[in-house]
Amino acid sequence: MFFEPGKLTSPRPVSIAVAPNGGRRTKADHPALPMTAKELAHVASLSLDAGASMIHVHARDGQGRHVLDADAYRDIIRAIEDAVGDRLVIQITSESLGIYDPSEQMRVVREVKPEAVSLALRELLPSKESEKEFAAFLLWLRKEKIAPQFILYTPAEALWLADLQTRGVVPFERLSALYVLGRYTVGQTSTPADLLPFLDGAMPRFPHWTTCAFGRNEAACVTAGALLGGHIRVGFENNLSMHDGRTASGNDELVGFVRDNLLQYGYTAATADELRSEMA
Repeated sequence: MFFEPGKLTSPRPVSIAVAPNGGRRTKADHPALPMTAKELAHVASLSLDAGASMIHVHARDGQGRHVLDADAYRDIIRAIEDAVGDRLVIQITSESLGIYDPSEQMRVVREVKPEAVSLALRELLPSKESEKEFAAFLLWLRKEKIAPQFILYTPAEALWLADLQTRGVVPFERLSALYVLGRYTVGQTSTPADLLPFLDGAMPRFPHWTTCAFGRNEAACVTAGALLGGHIRVGFENNLSMHDGRTASGNDELVGFVRDNLLQYGYTAATADELRSEMA
């Protein structure tokens, strides 16, 4: 379902992804922010009960630092699967955070072979010369049936992704995109209007797209995205606050609030299997 100016989509299952930790915040920011595999598994279980169908995870080392480490990811995936089985899609990040180069980012995905992975074009394609290696990596993802989600920070990056698909660099017919409304900066607060440039009539239309946002307007932004045909990502990676400004008790409270918003408009929260069918 695609956006038409002035027209909302009909009620349908909307997938809610929880991004519970990211690679920047620590327990100093919120004591319930999960850092270990065991803590991520606990959050996964709570978020599933609150309405999530996906969990987007970052691994941390013993000092709490962001790390792209295959063994750490395997521990996280095993712990989450022990807690919730296959009732959540587990998506790992390949984000560099300025630490890793594209070859290291792609290598950890090859080693882990997760069900799903998020990919930032601006990180993995630093130059035109990078396209050949990136195309080979994406062909491998398709062969291994690993679902990529392309992280897009600007409308220009959405046009870039569409061009890569047209030229065969991106070998997937059905693309999944994440529209990021804002930046990882102190005090960043997104607004629903930040989504509109991505949905302009001249922009490409991706079969599956998700919105994430920063600050206390997170729920308003992602709910607007759902009403206009998209899906939802919320969590402590981008936001610690409820709509009224108070600090959320946990990631599951953020998930439950947007699920209740959906229900009020006649939508339902998608299951993991419903999400998988859209990602296929």
